[in-house]
Amino acid sequence: MVSNTAGKVIRCKAAVAWEAGKPLVIQEVEVAPPQADEVRIKILFTSLCHTDVYFWEAKGQTPVFPRILGHEAGGIVESVGEGVTDLKPGDHVLPVFTGECKECQHCKSEESNMCDLLRINTDRGVMISDGKSRFSINGKPIYHFVGTSTFSEYTVVHVGCVAKINPAAPLDKVCVLSCGISTGLGATLNVAKPTKGSSVAIFGLGAVGLAAAEGARLAGASRIIGVDLNSKRFTEAKKFGVTEFVNPKDYDKPVQEAIAEMTNGGVDRSVECTGSLSAMISAFECVHDVNFLNPTYHRTLLLRRGLLPVGWGVAVLVGVPNKDDAFKTHPINLLNERTLKGTFFGNYKPRSDLPSVVEMYMNKELELEKFITHEVPFSEINKAFEYMLKGESLRCIIRMPA
Repeated sequence: MVSNTAGKVIRCKAAVAWEAGKPLVIQEVEVAPPQADEVRIKILFTSLCHTDVYFWEAKGQTPVFPRILGHEAGGIVESVGEGVTDLKPGDHVLPVFTGECKECQHCKSEESNMCDLLRINTDRGVMISDGKSRFSINGKPIYHFVGTSTFSEYTVVHVGCVAKINPAAPLDKVCVLSCGISTGLGATLNVAKPTKGSSVAIFGLGAVGLAAAEGARLAGASRIIGVDLNSKRFTEAKKFGVTEFVNPKDYDKPVQEAIAEMTNGGVDRSVECTGSLSAMISAFECVHDVNFLNPTYHRTLLLRRGLLPVGWGVAVLVGVPNKDDAFKTHPINLLNERTLKGTFFGNYKPRSDLPSVVEMYMNKELELEKFITHEVPFSEINKAFEYMLKGESLRCIIRMPA
């Protein structure tokens, strides 16, 4: 199947961010044909993630404007560039902000998804092949965002950042898997790996944290403790399997101590989804350890190497900290056999693994509808930003024009 627009410039509508914090402007842009190893996609549904808002506000990074934001989306391949063999026009796909070239050391490793060629670059506003943008208005370039720029009816993406999925999957639902939901879900299932009947603490009950809780629910955790400074989030969190709620402001002691007391020495797993340095430290220090210094924590401990008790707690960091933050904890917390891990995109390789996450939804194992709180037409995309800024939205689906 060959598109009748293949090889031609397409004029379409896009929501352009011209200045930091100013409403997006919907206007006509020109989208150039895909070059070698690139794919041009017709976007049918896109979603607003907090990362879009963060870079739209230009907080803490090099501002790049004018720019087309957006990185959670579902669409159909319109045309492909030279050298693209595993995608064709008509394929249903999810563009992803990070990639999988399948050739580098990281892509060939079963333990990493940090592709050398295509890992996220928030400052780059052009395609990696020739350093040029595929978007323009009257000949002047409009910059890309994390290689996806899905707030446009058409976009051009490197083939390594495109996951081909089941064409029966509803794109207005599975589009949310392009970023935050997969990040939280994978952090629990792929990295923390809680066992059935275990206890898990989730720090931060935004969309990523709730996805992490969903992962704990799917894994069969018996206690899922939600930790958040906003007590109003607990009611919503129950839908995702959260069984208990802890607000650090309710205690006159560090929240990790409160959780340790609640759970007979600490939770089996924790997942931190806020980016707050204090939350990261609490998430690490609340998991079960062998506390040689406090005998009151010595309960129901396993034995190894004679009489040496075993710690088994695993903490996973998901949230992105400020650039000047430094993680500090006493070395005894590691010697006591706690484990600290980090993760990126839930350790999913976009092309290899994301199709199976879509199948989890298709098989009714994973519930995506409860993440979607709002839906607006493309013409009202700025409403999606309003919902997010007011804290009213987990995910707002934006319907592109037919």
